[in-house]
Amino acid sequence: MGYRWIDSQELALELMEKHPDVDPFKLHFTELREWILALDSFDDDPNHCGERILEAIQLAWMAEMD
Repeated sequence: MGYRWIDSQELALELMEKHPDVDPFKLHFTELREWILALDSFDDDPNHCGERILEAIQLAWMAEMD
């Protein structure tokens, strides 16, 4: 089974690997959501995503960059 929306840390690591030159501080939530949905390892309902979830993933990505 793949990652779900609640797997913010794992999703952030995958996004970092797939988009190494991206600054997550400048990323819009709409783009972030599309990138997550495009991950092969993602397996969750696209409609179960809200701003808080995307923010958690974005914050995890930012934390990994430090």
